[in-house]
Amino acid sequence: MTEQEFGPLLRPYTLTRGRTRPSGPDLDLMTMIRTAPSAHTRAAGLPPEHLRILQMCLAPASVADIASDMGMSLNVMRILLSDLRDQGLITARPQATVAQLPEERLLREVIQGLQAL
Repeated sequence: MTEQEFGPLLRPYTLTRGRTRPSGPDLDLMTMIRTAPSAHTRAAGLPPEHLRILQMCLAPASVADIASDMGMSLNVMRILLSDLRDQGLITARPQATVAQLPEERLLREVIQGLQAL
């Protein structure tokens, strides 16, 4: 194989320094990423991909959106994001979940109580 044929495989390998798994807690597709307030003072010397992620995440963005916008695989993006999280340059929070609905029995009791008024 020639270097040109290895290109699509070599770039992700070099971006992640050969790592295949992110560090720390899992970052799922909908985890919201935001640049930490102090990131701009500590970003010197970062690779261009990390700097681009920090710029994109000034407003919260999901892992899936960041990967798509940068044209990278989700696994590579998770590794890069974990690097930034480990350095305290981004914050990651799970997508907000909808609270569980109350049980039907409880709703019926509330309706009956209101009707009794």
